Amino acid sequence: MPLDHYVTLGASGLKVSRLCLGAMTFGTEWGFGADAADSTAMLEAYVDRGGNFVDTANIYTGGSSETIIGDWLAAEPSRRDRLVVATKFSGNMQAGNPNGGGASRSAIIAACDASLRRLRTDHIDLYWQHWADPFTPVEETMATLDDLVRAGKVRYIGFSDTPAWQVAQAQTIARLRGNAPLIALQIEYSLLERTVEGELVPMAQAMGLGITPWSPLRSGLLSGKYDRHRPQAESAGRTNSLNRHFSDHAFDVVDLVREIASGYGATPACVALAWLLARPGVASPIVGARTPGQLEANLAALDLVLDPADIARLDAATRPRLNFPAEFLPMSVANSYSGMTINGQAFQRSPR
Repeated sequence: MPLDHYVTLGASGLKVSRLCLGAMTFGTEWGFGADAADSTAMLEAYVDRGGNFVDTANIYTGGSSETIIGDWLAAEPSRRDRLVVATKFSGNMQAGNPNGGGASRSAIIAACDASLRRLRTDHIDLYWQHWADPFTPVEETMATLDDLVRAGKVRYIGFSDTPAWQVAQAQTIARLRGNAPLIALQIEYSLLERTVEGELVPMAQAMGLGITPWSPLRSGLLSGKYDRHRPQAESAGRTNSLNRHFSDHAFDVVDLVREIASGYGATPACVALAWLLARPGVASPIVGARTPGQLEANLAALDLVLDPADIARLDAATRPRLNFPAEFLPMSVANSYSGMTINGQAFQRSPR
């Protein structure tokens, strides 16, 4: 599956590649990541293969990520119309200013204008709420985003890292008011983070949102390059994010991914990404890299189709314990359709 085989994102006409290039690693200000030269090389390699979807945020590497992308776009203006540029608001880049971040009208408009300047463009293709703001009514957020769409500064909108009930609330408000709807949901999702399958994934499917998973390799753990006996981050800046994921269960999963990968002559990262690409509702996982070589290795996942038996092994080894009522409902619904088959699903009455 080449990068130039596109999918529409959610219930929209926006076409994106099956793997999105994540730009959180563009810039070295956070103690890890790629310098401007390597970041530019990754952009060029991704686009040369037909990729068209790049994801960043205003706060990534203190704004350097957006600046690197903007400088690259400005160097050859014809690139802009072929690229879906996604960025985010919510992060505060003005220390001590309570109105400098979040999802209020003031914060969103200021963040959007600043991102447009750094990206050196007149519009953002997909503008994300980076995370939920507990201090701003969602009605204010959605009205402001609709204003930006009507003004032509933003083409489409989405939510990231927001509870399912609040995403559903926002989408319902947009539909009832005739405002610009959400088209996508960005959430952490991987073999080692599947609790989103309880509420967020089914909500996204019901609400017409394409899912763009972040950290599909669990901060690199699913790449197979870390050993349970000697876990070692590549740089000091990644130590904390990795250490919180280390556990015996996590390394059991990594061992299984390694085993399956060896049968295909593939890398563990490709297996983890191929599994995610096959999940219901997933449109375009976001892959980041520190070097062009890492990016090329991850893009190879597009050519890997896992055998159903291997998918079943991965599913069984990583099945999450979901919050109520996710595990209760299938048993209860059987009482409605005992002895019947509906949409290919057979039901047996649950024991009393």
